[in-house]
Amino acid sequence: MSHCKVPALIEAQVEMGSVNELEHKSLFRREEDDSTHTKAASLMEQGSLSPSFHEHATKSPKNSVIKSIKIVILSNKLNLLLPFGPLAILVHYMVDSKGWVFLLSLIGITPLAERLGYATEQLAFYTGPTVGGLLNATFGNVTELIISIFALKNGMIRVVQQTLLGSILSNMLLVLGCAFFCGGLVFHQKDQVFDKGIAVVNSGLLLMAVMGILFPAVLYYTHSEVHTGSSELALSRFSSCIMLIAYAAYLFFQLKSQSSSYSRLEEEANQNEEASGEDEDPEISKWEAIIWLSILTAWVSLLSGYLVDAIEGASVSWNIPIAFISVILLPIVGNAAEHAGAIMFAMKDKLDLSLGVAIGSSIQISMFVVPFCVVIGWMMGEQMDLNFQLFETAMLFITVIVVAFFLQEGTSNYFKGLMLILCYLIVAASFFVHEDPHQESGVKQAGSSLQADDFTNTKF
Repeated sequence: MSHCKVPALIEAQVEMGSVNELEHKSLFRREEDDSTHTKAASLMEQGSLSPSFHEHATKSPKNSVIKSIKIVILSNKLNLLLPFGPLAILVHYMVDSKGWVFLLSLIGITPLAERLGYATEQLAFYTGPTVGGLLNATFGNVTELIISIFALKNGMIRVVQQTLLGSILSNMLLVLGCAFFCGGLVFHQKDQVFDKGIAVVNSGLLLMAVMGILFPAVLYYTHSEVHTGSSELALSRFSSCIMLIAYAAYLFFQLKSQSSSYSRLEEEANQNEEASGEDEDPEISKWEAIIWLSILTAWVSLLSGYLVDAIEGASVSWNIPIAFISVILLPIVGNAAEHAGAIMFAMKDKLDLSLGVAIGSSIQISMFVVPFCVVIGWMMGEQMDLNFQLFETAMLFITVIVVAFFLQEGTSNYFKGLMLILCYLIVAASFFVHEDPHQESGVKQAGSSLQADDFTNTKF
């Protein structure tokens, strides 16, 4: 009996061993499958595979033309201001009142700037977070770029300089301040945190832009030019080319060399969305977004021509300095998209995205749009330079220093936001009482011509 049981026990052990081997193999296969899934997830986090891209590629909506118009045009209450654009054109040809044309054009451009930001946000769903951020900065500043090109075409170099300067100041003080303030009120029990390393790099780029704008002004006011009148212009053009190269290197650094840090921002944003229970999907398709961007950009270009043409007449009829109109009023309209986006991200505790919108827009204007306008003016035969004059350059320098100090800790709260907003009010009051000597003669000539027109109209 014992001899009969031994082979049975051996057979049972062999069967148990085979079962264990099968279990080990199946477990090993499960581990391999898990490892492949974790590798795929890590590749997605690093940006090689974008989960949001695949999600939104499958969830891309297919809207009809009428539904697309309803989503883009009729879904926002701010679009009630859209008829002011055609009304400005009618007033220009029927009444020819520069003040009303300027005011109506300014109001009409406001919803267009916001819709440009919306279409860019929809297009960013189909790209990565870095490319989406660059698209936001690019089309968020397309209003200022178009206005600047039209002003250059009319020879209004000081309007170009002051409009771009005002856009930088508005983004750094007003937009960022409102984002800090609103985010701090929502999350008042804690300090909001953002990436300190990226903020330091951005502050360095802003200081480089100040260097490029400061040196031509110093050269002019110290009367140390080798060739009077031409050395300042040559230095501005050379510095503009260097700044464009630096901005291209910054884009390469952001897209390629440091993509891991920006993909980490995307991961944090996705975690915040999951925690809040929000599921954000695109409302329009990729080609719809591209078509709407083209239409809105063309409409902004049309209105910008009437806006720029009415600036001097509005300054005379309203008795407001052109510097205040250029530095304060125009950038507030142009930065409507950035303003709304930065506040929205801050109230969702996505402060890195708010910084990317506000500071990223300031970097693009100072490192790309300003030198690009110098190069465009060079091609047009206009003497557009980087000498923004002493008052404006000092404003920019102090503003960059103040913002750099606020960003160095990597935290924000509503008090920091309030301080930035109050600093912007000081800047606005300063330009309201500032009279630009380089524009005084042009305004007087415009005022005398308006008086002459009134005299001839009353006489005949």
